[in-house]
This record gives sequence, C-alpha cells and structure tokens, in this order.
Amino acid sequence: MSPETAPAREQPPISLAGDTRGRNVELKAQDPAPEATLQACRELGAVDCGLLWQRDTYFNTPEGRLKLREQRPGRSQLIHYERPDQVHERESRYRILEVSDADTIRDFLTESLGVWATITKRRRLFLWRSVRIHLDDVEGQGSFVEFEAVAQPDSDLSAEHALIGELRSRLSIADANLLAESYADRALTAASAAEPARDR
Repeated sequence: MSPETAPAREQPPISLAGDTRGRNVELKAQDPAPEATLQACRELGAVDCGLLWQRDTYFNTPEGRLKLREQRPGRSQLIHYERPDQVHERESRYRILEVSDADTIRDFLTESLGVWATITKRRRLFLWRSVRIHLDDVEGQGSFVEFEAVAQPDSDLSAEHALIGELRSRLSIADANLLAESYADRALTAASAAEPARDR
C-alpha cells in the first residue's frame, strides 16, 4: 500500500513529544481583594494571557500527586508533581505529558487508581519575568493568587525565591493569607467537616 493510500494512524491518547520535566518555586495565598490584585498585575507590566477554564482530576498515588488537567483553551495534560506542604514558598518538581484524549485517560486512571478529588476553576494567567501568576476563582472555595517561578536546570533556586519575594511585596500578600495545602486538600478537608458526626 502506498503512503498516499495508507489509512491515517489514530493519534495516541498521550503524546511523549509533549513530555516536560522541571522545577519551580511556588507560593499560594487566599486573595481577599481579587480586583485590586488584578490591577496590581497590570501595573507590574505582566503579560496578560487571558482566562482559562480548568478541571483537575486527582488520582490516588503512593507518592506525590497525579492529576489530569483539562482546560479551555489549550491541550489537556497529565501532571505528576512532588512538593512539601508548607506555608511559605516551596520547591515543586513536576513532569507534564500532553494528552490528546482526556476522556480515555480519565476513565483508565479512574478504574486503575481511583479518584480522590476534582477541582474546577477559572484562572487568569499572567507572565512576569520567569514567573507564572495565577489569579484563580475556585469553585466552592473562592479567590486565590498563586506564583510559580520556573527554574533553570542548574539553578540553586535563590533567584526564584527572590522573584517570589518581590511579587509578595508588590501584591501586598499578608502572611495570614498564605496557604500550605492544595485546592484538592482544601476540598477534602471541607467535605470531611461537612459530614454529619457519627454516633459513638
């Protein structure tokens, strides 16, 4: 069969061409004044990349975190990461695979691993120097701001910590608003607290 008449191959659900590994320094906080934070990002001169709709499905894993991120606009991604649960800025190590068939991957991982949380949010993305600024409106949780300073492979992370510190100052993020846990952890804690007390 000639190349012209050969049937097209189906695209695999995961593309290894989109395999990305890296590190960043992260900080997350509740945002009591999202409009003021949005204006502060504009005054920084950060590049406004617009709004994203995202749904993160978290799967049970023995180590780290594994989630499927579906987003519009943009490609779906399978993300594995490891980071400590601490309030101040912390290092995160991650691997990201692009996904072309999110439904198949979600069904497969749900059956094989099980799901422990699903988070839906609207994200306003800004880029400032080497930092991704996320202004998040999380369903059922409220408004948050998150920084991700992407590190070069040979970085000792001091420059990334300095960038996060500068952003904290310029966006007036108070210690009282800093968060150690992920959105998924917060959702799980809220769900547990909402369960009726069992008879003892």
